[in-house]
Formats: sequence, structure tokens, C-alpha cells
Amino acid sequence: MNCQTLKDKLQVLLKQIQTQDDGSPTTNLKLETSKVAEIEELTAELESLNPNPQPLLHATTLLNGAWQLQYSTAREIRFLDSLPLGLEVGKVYQVINVVDKLFFNLAQVKHPLKIISGYVKVTASFEPAIDTSSLPDKCINVYFDKRYLAIDKIVGVNTPQLNPFKVIAANAPKGRVATLDITYLDETFRIGRGGDGSLFILNKADDLPNLNF
Repeated sequence: MNCQTLKDKLQVLLKQIQTQDDGSPTTNLKLETSKVAEIEELTAELESLNPNPQPLLHATTLLNGAWQLQYSTAREIRFLDSLPLGLEVGKVYQVINVVDKLFFNLAQVKHPLKIISGYVKVTASFEPAIDTSSLPDKCINVYFDKRYLAIDKIVGVNTPQLNPFKVIAANAPKGRVATLDITYLDETFRIGRGGDGSLFILNKADDLPNLNF
């Protein structure tokens, strides 16, 4: 199976398993074991055909910009499935600034009755993790900076005084540098593997809210 066929098949599968129609990502916790295995199998096949196997050397421009998360097995994403007070996660984005080696993750949060809406934003910097050849390849070291908690609307009324209402440090676990392998990358699709083996599948996005680094 060629790269485009695999990519199309994986994207169709991800669309079929979406439990919400609001663009929120799906996690493995919501799926039957057979579906999780099917996603993993297709993902691994697509990774083996990566058109940019050394993205940090030859394809950094493709990384730049906004990406929307479609599927993940990461603990921090699965946590969003169990928010308090009836809140639900909406779209989840990652926005990368390659030139300045910065990115932020943004998870939109809302109440189904439209009582409240807001977001959680985490800022970070990154650098290529140098391998034994002393050249950047596909792995980055991630240094988390701050976590912003914000409420942007209450019963439809803008609340700039609560945007954000809390800013705290967002450090990685003590004594450990977070890492991410970019295992597949093209103009519109990206797959990543965290240092703990967690999986992230993202599409290029064009509807990100206007939030600065």
C-alpha cells in the first residue's frame, strides 16, 4: 500500500471513530481494543513510509504553523475526557514557531449548555535532540514554561478579566526532559511519539483563534 493510500485510510478511520462532531480529539480510552490496534497498525505502516524521515534537517518549514490534534494516547490528553463541573474539551491545537523554537498547546473547553467556555494553554520551547551523528534528526527536547487557565465567556458574555484567570508553571517531571519524535510529516499531516511511547496524530489547521505566544 502506498503512502497516500495509507494516509487516506487512516484519516477515514479517525473520522469514523470520532465520538463528537465538534472537532475534539479521540483517545484510546474511548475505543474498543480492536480499533486501537487498527489505528496503531496503520500508523506504524505510514511511519515506515515517512516522506521526511529527517524533518529537523530537511523539512522544518513543514512543521511551522497550527496543527489540530485528531487522536492521542497521551495521559495529558486522556485527562481532558474527565473534566470537572460537566465541562467538555473541544478542539485541541499545537502551534509551532520554528524560527524562535517555541510552541504552545491549546485545548478549548466548554460546557454543553453554553454556560461557560474557555481554554487551557501551555507554552513551551524546544530544541533538536542531537543524536550520535551530532546532527538533528527527528527528535526534539521540550521545555514546558507556563500553563494558562482562561474563561473567555460566561453565558455568552465576554470575560476579559478572566482571560486568563490563572498562570502557573508547567514544568516537566523533575529530573526528566520531555522528548518528542516526529515520525511522519508532510504538508497537511503529522504523527509524533512521546518519550513515554504516547501517540499524537494531527492535521494542519487553518481556524486557530488569534492567541499570541
